[in-house]
Amino acid sequence: MRTPVTSALVLAAVLAASTVIAAPAQASVTRTRQGSGSDVSRTSWSGPAFTMNGAGAVVPATMTKAITAITGGSGTMDVTVVAGSAPTSGSATPECDTISGLSGVNSCTTLTLTATSDGNNSQVNTDIRNAEFVYFAGGDQCRYAQWKGTSLQASVQSVIAKGGGAGGGSAGHHINSAIVYDACNGSVTSAEALANPYDSYVSFTTGMFAWPNYANTINDSHFVTRDRMGRTMAFVARAIKDGLTSGGAAWGVGVEEGGGSLFIDKTGLATLSGANAYVVLGDHQPERATSGQSLTYSGFKIWRLTAGQTFNFANRPTCGYYLRGVTNGVPDANLYSGTPITNCDPGPGPGPGGSTFAEVEPNDSRTTANSVAGLGSPTTVTGDMRSSSDRDYFATSLTGGQSVSVSCAIPSAYDADVYLLDSSGRTLTRSVNDGAGTDESLSYTRSGSGGAATYYLDVEAYSGSGSADYSCVITRS
Repeated sequence: MRTPVTSALVLAAVLAASTVIAAPAQASVTRTRQGSGSDVSRTSWSGPAFTMNGAGAVVPATMTKAITAITGGSGTMDVTVVAGSAPTSGSATPECDTISGLSGVNSCTTLTLTATSDGNNSQVNTDIRNAEFVYFAGGDQCRYAQWKGTSLQASVQSVIAKGGGAGGGSAGHHINSAIVYDACNGSVTSAEALANPYDSYVSFTTGMFAWPNYANTINDSHFVTRDRMGRTMAFVARAIKDGLTSGGAAWGVGVEEGGGSLFIDKTGLATLSGANAYVVLGDHQPERATSGQSLTYSGFKIWRLTAGQTFNFANRPTCGYYLRGVTNGVPDANLYSGTPITNCDPGPGPGPGGSTFAEVEPNDSRTTANSVAGLGSPTTVTGDMRSSSDRDYFATSLTGGQSVSVSCAIPSAYDADVYLLDSSGRTLTRSVNDGAGTDESLSYTRSGSGGAATYYLDVEAYSGSGSADYSCVITRS
């Protein structure tokens, strides 16, 4: 059946408004726009916000947080995805396919750039400057690094300056750190980098981007799956030895694939979604980092983050890490796990201790408790009483003679009580004040001596329920 002319015109207009696929702006640039054909017009934005992903794909959980942070929870915004090459299979716009389905997105434009000169393309820079978030796709971070000094660099910086955001996955994760492992000479393995931290495959680009609260960082991706802890240690040691960072310290930020993603808000607070992430601090000169010789470096401080945990890049913790080193190119065992040091004095890091943790359900029993034992003191845990029978458990640890105090702010929607339990579930002390919105507090000192033992904070609904968060500050001393 033939389509009436009027209907055909209406259909064409609808399609034009929802998806625009433009011809290449130049021979080497491909531009695909999804969503509205017009950019959002707005005088102010509430960011910046960032997403740092262990693999190339967009992670909806952290991207949604970024959208909400930038828009302030009201209205919509425009996103530009920058790629250095087209996907070899499947959709040509996989990042925008995901982003366009999220609430708060007006449009998503994919720009595929294949030459260094494309960084000065006028349409490319117009799209970036008109966006409120720039996402760098996976691929080749060397190509991204080659856009340093082009108009693209300044255009992305302008997005952050107006309160927008940036991020990326895999190669896109690399390019968003202060010091970029650019892989322009080839990709290095952990064994190669530890055997010679000045291997030709270890090359850096500096001065590309300098995001707020994210100074002195070196990102790495696919972290556990591809065993990249060793090479990140070598990168950190090189950065310190070569004076690429300030204050004699460097911070590696490794994010695992499988949905691992850090959302970093404008205050510098990073919250992890999905698979694990690691922050690796080197805070002294390496014992040996010399061209042609294996690395020796003692005392890397490593924070292991799991889903829901936070790391404050503006006020970086000085506790809650475990220690690992490298001797003659051979790293210590168990690089990806360790017993955190929790009763340490503030070290040479840039700020006092302290962490926050948002509950991750299910945590309704001791066996499913959220562990906060590895976080610095004080630790602030947040959650809510979704039902009148809700219980939230948080696991911490105390050594002999160590004390813990808990102070909980309870919202007016419900009455909640708090209990401190030992490892077998026996109640040691409790706070059961009456009344919705009544705060609770308790304290306990472990007697005797001995190593770390597990204790549980149990927050229970007594009456009422709601989605408003309680906030409990756990302080160990």
